[in-house]
Amino acid sequence: MTTAPTAYPCLSYRDAPAAMEWLKKAFGLKEMLVVPGENGSVAHAEMSLGQGVIMVGSGRSEFGWASPLDLRGSTASVYVAIPNPDEHYAHAKAAGAEITIELYDSDWGSRGYSAKDIEGHHWSFGTYQPAANGS
Repeated sequence: MTTAPTAYPCLSYRDAPAAMEWLKKAFGLKEMLVVPGENGSVAHAEMSLGQGVIMVGSGRSEFGWASPLDLRGSTASVYVAIPNPDEHYAHAKAAGAEITIELYDSDWGSRGYSAKDIEGHHWSFGTYQPAANGS
């Protein structure tokens, strides 16, 4: 039996429609829901990879939501557990992802890599799957 995730990272982009296309192409995310905003923006979107869901939208200054391009840096990163990091890495690299940490094997038994998306959000992909102990 699969359990729905209880944490959903939310990422803001200057150009959310372009970022979503790039996330599909480079990282293999699937578009689940898109709520259009004004002037071609995205008010809310949901994308999945495996059992995980990422929420995506256009930056909203009134809420303090901004792209890393607006911040000149990133304040968070997203980790996605995947079964095939070597294959995922090769696909992301071929699609033009900026690899920030090459494929590695960790001391805690994970294999993975890290990359930036087109607006500078940091993503890590690997085999490590921490388990939540609470409800």
